[in-house]
Amino acid sequence: MADIYRQLALLLDHPKETLITPKGEENAVFQLPETYLPAEYAANGVELNNRFGDEATEKIKVKELSKLPQISKAMEMPRDVDFSLFLPKHQEWSNEVIKAMLDVPQNQLEDFKSTCAYARSNLNPQLFNYCYSIALLHRPDTQKVRVNSLAELFPEKFINSQVFSPARESAAVIPSNVPRIPIIIPRDYTASDLDEEHRVAYWREDIGINLHHWHWHLIFPFTAPDRAIVAKDRRGEIFYYAHQQIIARFNCERLCNSLQRVKKFNNWREPIPEAYFPKLDSLTSARGWAPRQANMSWQDLNRPVDGLVITIDQMEKWRRNIDDAIASGKVILPDGKTQDLDIDILSNLLESNILSLNRELYGSIHNNGHSFAAYMHDPEHKYLESFSIMGDEATTLRDPFFFRWHGWIDDVFHRHKESPHVPRYTRDQLSNPGVQIVSIAIESATGQTNTLNTFWMTSDVDLSRGLDFSDRGPVYARFTHLNHRPFGYVIKVINTGSARRTTVRIFMAPKFDESNRNWILSDQRKMFIEMDRFQIPLSAGENTITRQSTDSTLTIPFSQTFRDLSVQGSQPRREELEGFNFCGCGWPQHMLVPKGTEGGAVYQLFVMLSNYDFDSVDDPKAGIKLSCVEASSFCGLKDRLYPDRRAMGYPFDRPTNYARTIEELLTSCMGLQEITIRHQNITEPNPRNNSKSILNILTKDNVWLIGR
Repeated sequence: MADIYRQLALLLDHPKETLITPKGEENAVFQLPETYLPAEYAANGVELNNRFGDEATEKIKVKELSKLPQISKAMEMPRDVDFSLFLPKHQEWSNEVIKAMLDVPQNQLEDFKSTCAYARSNLNPQLFNYCYSIALLHRPDTQKVRVNSLAELFPEKFINSQVFSPARESAAVIPSNVPRIPIIIPRDYTASDLDEEHRVAYWREDIGINLHHWHWHLIFPFTAPDRAIVAKDRRGEIFYYAHQQIIARFNCERLCNSLQRVKKFNNWREPIPEAYFPKLDSLTSARGWAPRQANMSWQDLNRPVDGLVITIDQMEKWRRNIDDAIASGKVILPDGKTQDLDIDILSNLLESNILSLNRELYGSIHNNGHSFAAYMHDPEHKYLESFSIMGDEATTLRDPFFFRWHGWIDDVFHRHKESPHVPRYTRDQLSNPGVQIVSIAIESATGQTNTLNTFWMTSDVDLSRGLDFSDRGPVYARFTHLNHRPFGYVIKVINTGSARRTTVRIFMAPKFDESNRNWILSDQRKMFIEMDRFQIPLSAGENTITRQSTDSTLTIPFSQTFRDLSVQGSQPRREELEGFNFCGCGWPQHMLVPKGTEGGAVYQLFVMLSNYDFDSVDDPKAGIKLSCVEASSFCGLKDRLYPDRRAMGYPFDRPTNYARTIEELLTSCMGLQEITIRHQNITEPNPRNNSKSILNILTKDNVWLIGR
């Protein structure tokens, strides 16, 4: 079976090249039936198979199916345009392809390979990559097929466009067995500090954060031909919580950089003062991503070519209907009956995914909001322009406007949580009788207590799988990102009752607002970012709980964020890594801690030990373990129930009936500790960087440098 898994993985290699060219480091060639070839190569199929077959070290036979896959509509999508799931036409095409891939009977992997090879040969490369990734992640028989990081396959979505000319030169000039010099990408290349929003560009443009968002939407797509792919446990609530935490974390970074919290985009007709010039090119369409000038506005969209004909008036009507649902606590069903509104239902309505209970009445506000923002430069297709980065889930977080739009989305969720129809927490609901936290401390690798330290780190990413029609061999780009020194929590607890289990919930938030004033809890609770959540036994009497930051259930390590397949591939237990694809979903460990300031930003560390009787989930699959780090807080667990019965974000997801400040919130099972986050403005190399790189013995003058 290992061979078929490896062959299926090769369908992802060099996605913009035709499938008949060699794939992988061993130059494997797929031998396609002539009926599988795209029209431009059909007349020369035999000659092309022979030409590349002579150079191949492996020839992969592709079975000719008696009936070709039914993907004729998707084949209408030109190869040289970008794919966006926000576009109705693209949703229709992707559903057709995913259905064809999922309809292949289980364990008929030769037929599945043939179906996907036909699709790979005849579809737009971005459309194929998305559909194939969804199929691999959701078919039980393909769990051991590795899904590459999108940064490897389409690096142009994450990296300065100036990189690719020297990258191709490096691939063409330097033999693949000779160490190649990494191409250095400067930290500041999209703007200068004259633009105040650029102060947080290091966070918005972080490759790991953008990969997290892309992979989250692979795990939780909002449309699919099989409803079960979308209808995962508490799917709507996970959408709310994952994005609420992104906004909270971004606001923490803003305060660290002397910026106000995000201004929500409430008035959809006002000019947008934030400009953004992404400095990215699409290698699929051979065009630059459209910038946004300052003070542009949403316009009615009339783009039939994308299946997108919608007005701001329609959006505002849907908005009023959502407001009515929150005010009444009821959602109106298509038959006129009503159902109680909860966070899961509201999120599905607002996104809107195929689980929406009434898309006709409540529309598609979130998704269309992305499209309005993505087409401000060409709302009527007058200039034949494609969407901006707001239209792609892999790039949208780079844009400052993403946070203004999702700031409004987040506010809708909070208004529901604060409405009379959602009961406020009582002191009893936030208590755990018999459990008392005595002290909380952070122990850092630097030896300092209650101090976290951040710094800059340079890391390498291999671009070679995405450099199509170029010589093979690794081509590294070196980028700079935020990181922090490892640390651990030490929590001392007294349990006056018998032995029991508890859930440890760890959050942090800035102690002061942007005006350096103490928070009121109604504002500060929206700033608390989750750091970890785990279950642990408590013995009777005194307990000391220790926990390392690298064990957080929120994050995945660097190797999983960047899908370090070269390292994994050398491990003898490679066939045990079937959970690796799912485990690519998780907040990047290197971005766990806010940047802080050089003088030290004051934060409050909050710890709660909640009552496990109300936390536990009766999941028959609870004993099944994935063979990688499971980041369950934002991503849930593969094929299992969400591992916490409480509301996501508990105890900060909604107000209480008794507390106005964080200090007033505390019960005996909670603790608060003031900590400092200090930023060291130094840059260190990642020890995982390519050890064979000649950069390790060269001076800076010998390095490929990309200009600002």
